[in-house]
Amino acid sequence: MLLSQNKQKINPDQTETEKLLGKTDTTGRKSRILVAPLDWGLGHATRCIPIIRELLQQGAEVWLAGEGAQEHLLRLEFPDLPFLQLKGYRVKYASTRSGVIRKIIMQSPRFLKAVKREQEWLKKTVKENNIDAVISDNRYGLYHTEIPCIFITHQLAIKSPLGKWSEQLLQKKNYKYINRFTECWVPDLPGDDNLAGDLSHPAIIPKVPVKYIGWLSRFSKRTLQEKAGHLLIVLSGPEPQRSLFETTVIRDIARYEGSVTIVRGLPGTHTLLPSTNSIRIYNHLPAKQLNEEMEVAEFVISRSGYSTVMDIAALQKKSILVPTPGQTEQEYLAGYYMEKGIACAALQQFFSLPEELQKARLIPYRIPAFSYSNNLKTTIQDLLSRLR
Repeated sequence: MLLSQNKQKINPDQTETEKLLGKTDTTGRKSRILVAPLDWGLGHATRCIPIIRELLQQGAEVWLAGEGAQEHLLRLEFPDLPFLQLKGYRVKYASTRSGVIRKIIMQSPRFLKAVKREQEWLKKTVKENNIDAVISDNRYGLYHTEIPCIFITHQLAIKSPLGKWSEQLLQKKNYKYINRFTECWVPDLPGDDNLAGDLSHPAIIPKVPVKYIGWLSRFSKRTLQEKAGHLLIVLSGPEPQRSLFETTVIRDIARYEGSVTIVRGLPGTHTLLPSTNSIRIYNHLPAKQLNEEMEVAEFVISRSGYSTVMDIAALQKKSILVPTPGQTEQEYLAGYYMEKGIACAALQQFFSLPEELQKARLIPYRIPAFSYSNNLKTTIQDLLSRLR
């Protein structure tokens, strides 16, 4: 039975959020939660992993949705969970920074069409599969008027290369969609002790309840010994930028005297590619193996995506972060982490492994202690208790 069909007295003084979250299922079955991350890089999917684990731990029935690399990654981590096909935004990039910005702007009509398409998909899916609530990581069309729908983002403010006026316009449009959801969950901490800076702590916040659920990482620090001179290089993000950065990395590691593990960020297979004693190359690694590889590395070299930084902070690793050219969020975060001593930042177009390692070894790192707060646990407890 759909939640919208349950007959229940509602206090007229309740907020709209409380009215939605107060609907219960009378059949006694587990609450069925749909989790769907955006397909713009793997970070949206990886940071959903702790959320999915917590939902399962608290007795929810979790369904997943997506396609492509996100589907491969989530199926690998949760092979027994139901998976629904949901077409992604399929953003396309260019080979230059200016070209990336221009191409993203040109794709705006296609993004709006994708939002409309997933809104129609959700209406049908909720009806056919008795979905009780939705957790959408940055998918703007996954809101519903009859069940709780949670929007996850660390970008309440969106950085723009065109200046403040455009950032204000983008925030207005961003909030227009976010305010259609029941709540907004931000994977960061409130106050000054945070990882996303201005992105997650703007002066103006959405009208719907905003909950800071703490940092999310699928990794945990163990007791593995760090290997001097060992590098972990994680290549990710949209093409052609991923391949362009890979070409630069392969060129430089040929002359590197230490050992290197390269993860190409191509889920679908975790087969070891042709490698040497000192250089090992994988298309993809499951979370447990990647956790181990990251922990033993002296330096982690990766994109400055927010989910990656949360993983690096969880393991207290020194890192060199290379933002995807034209991806303003990553460019802002790389500069922010460099300024705070959290990481060493480098530009892809000038990247030289020997030079960046030399620079990274001189930085007085001040990596914040990773906070496994109870915010996520209590937030999910609240959601599920209201659903039940």
